[in-house]
Amino acid sequence: MPPSYVWGAVLRFLLTPRWLGLLVAVLVVGGVCLQLGQWQLSRYVERQNSNSTVRANLAADPVPVEEILDETSQPSPGDQWRRVQATGTYDVANSMFVLYRTRDRQPGVDVVVPLVTESGTGLVVDRGWVQAPANGNAVPTAPSPPAGEVTVTGWVRIDAEGASSDVAESTGTMRAISSREIEQSLPYDVYDGFIELTSEVPGLTPSPAKAEPPDLGSGPHFFYGLQWFFFALLALAFWFYFAWSEWKEKQKSPAGGDGKESGTVLAPQAQR
Repeated sequence: MPPSYVWGAVLRFLLTPRWLGLLVAVLVVGGVCLQLGQWQLSRYVERQNSNSTVRANLAADPVPVEEILDETSQPSPGDQWRRVQATGTYDVANSMFVLYRTRDRQPGVDVVVPLVTESGTGLVVDRGWVQAPANGNAVPTAPSPPAGEVTVTGWVRIDAEGASSDVAESTGTMRAISSREIEQSLPYDVYDGFIELTSEVPGLTPSPAKAEPPDLGSGPHFFYGLQWFFFALLALAFWFYFAWSEWKEKQKSPAGGDGKESGTVLAPQAQR
């Protein structure tokens, strides 16, 4: 049997409306999978670039707070995790608490105390975490910050947005930190953004547990991208597999037709 005849019959079989329709569906699914894979890889590249910036910021020497923060705009994303220093006095009377902060599976809160700097501008300082009763929705007794003048060093963070940053006036509690929301209850202006404390001089013991450095892992995006590419290839492979399986079954069936309409190639003796 000439090979060209066999391939012609196979081609006629695959060009039937049924298999063409399935092929279109597979190509659509495959195209979506490829786009999702490319999106995951782009997120992986973004994460890698962000981690490079964060590593450089963590390794850099601290700079005066006014070089990074101001009273009119949030710090840029590239300034996150920069270390800044400020000197001033803690406004203990306006201490606040961020609820539902878990550490090592223990419920707790973050203690937020404004620092009135030498210029008179307030700096929102997250002094760290303390364990709390229940599930972290109650305010515990927090260690007092140093009295008098203190120099703080901390990582720059951008304000949270949305209802979670609203401050409950009666309790001074919130779900996330926003300097703009906190400023509304203070008698002085504050820098936009806040810092997570890494050290203070002089220091006191006990003190809240200091903030932990950021996660610099690459995340799952690279492997998710590979998975989506694999799904695209798998969809096409399934189409070929089922088409080939049905073709082979038709060759075994004596009632497969005359080989032209159904795509079945009859044995030479059956064509006589």
